[in-house]
Amino acid sequence: MQKKKFLENFGELKKIKENKDIIIAIGGCMMQEKHIQEKIKKSYSFVDIIFGTHTLYKLPEDIYNAIYTNKKIKDVVDIDGEVYEGIPIKRMDKNRASVTIMYGCNNFCTYCIVPYVRGRERSRKPENILNEIKELASDGYKEITLLGQNVNSYNGGENYGFAKLLRDIEKIDGIQTIKFVSPHPKDFTDDVIEAIKDSKKISKLLHVPLQSGSTNILKVMNRKYTKEHYLSLIEKIKKQVPDISFSTDIIVGFPGETEEDFEETLDVVKKVNFEQIFMFIYSRRVGTPADKMENQIPEDIKHKRFEVLKQLYEDNIEKNNQKYIGTIQNILVEGYSKNNINMLTGRTDTNKVVIFEGTKELIGKFINIKIISEHKWYLKGEI
Repeated sequence: MQKKKFLENFGELKKIKENKDIIIAIGGCMMQEKHIQEKIKKSYSFVDIIFGTHTLYKLPEDIYNAIYTNKKIKDVVDIDGEVYEGIPIKRMDKNRASVTIMYGCNNFCTYCIVPYVRGRERSRKPENILNEIKELASDGYKEITLLGQNVNSYNGGENYGFAKLLRDIEKIDGIQTIKFVSPHPKDFTDDVIEAIKDSKKISKLLHVPLQSGSTNILKVMNRKYTKEHYLSLIEKIKKQVPDISFSTDIIVGFPGETEEDFEETLDVVKKVNFEQIFMFIYSRRVGTPADKMENQIPEDIKHKRFEVLKQLYEDNIEKNNQKYIGTIQNILVEGYSKNNINMLTGRTDTNKVVIFEGTKELIGKFINIKIISEHKWYLKGEI
């Protein structure tokens, strides 16, 4: 759906190009898909440059060539390309930054296009990651989020896995909060749990994607774990880190999902009591095995199930919020609230939005806030 909407809106650029002398370039994951490349070539011939996920570093050169040769340029290379370091990053936030630690994926979940457009897993060298984070710390950044399609399969070399990386980042002065997305339940090893337990910086909101609570559907998704394994993992982490909370991803309406399968998902939601759920209605993606499955779920049923899950989640939010009232939360002040310019806003370690009265001098600092009331989607506090 998003792809279709993007291509429809992209056509509006033709009018701009006709009125102004501009170069139009389009790039990213979608451009690694052969049928999208053909679609752009056939229906959007006004596009000057198509570049893939592994040729971003060559964009200045491509623009130069497009200007001076007046030729169309397609710069898409093999999906298992190298990892290029030193590409400048424009960061919109002054206090929080994301750091990619690896590219690609080896899992081939049947609903996901990533392995086909981003290639196999390729990890950055530990020293490059740590140097980037040290530079961020020296620039005043206080919170970092490690990114990867499957961060806990990070491989930095001999005996250097994700747990070792977390422990090394822990030692970097200036960084006060460490987050990471997304780990895979099948690769969540004991040494990573130990690193979280021992850390004073790793967020106590842990994102563990579920996708479905049905073992049958998980098998069709090629997720390589069962409902029982997932719940066992959650319990193991809770025992090691008692103050941990969980967020997750759930897909509703995957091909072949029965009412019983959906009830299994609801059962996991009730048992885990997730702090946050990112819910998605399954949509077909050309080039994935799931797109070719014959037992697609009708849209009305998918939306009905989505509303049931959404209601369960929202009921849990209000119950979960109660535990924060009266507690002291150490939060990073992000700025003024978008909904109330007289209030400042920040987030708890579990990603709960907090608003409170304060002066602009507090922005960018960690301060203690006492939570005085809950309002479903945010908490209200006082210094």
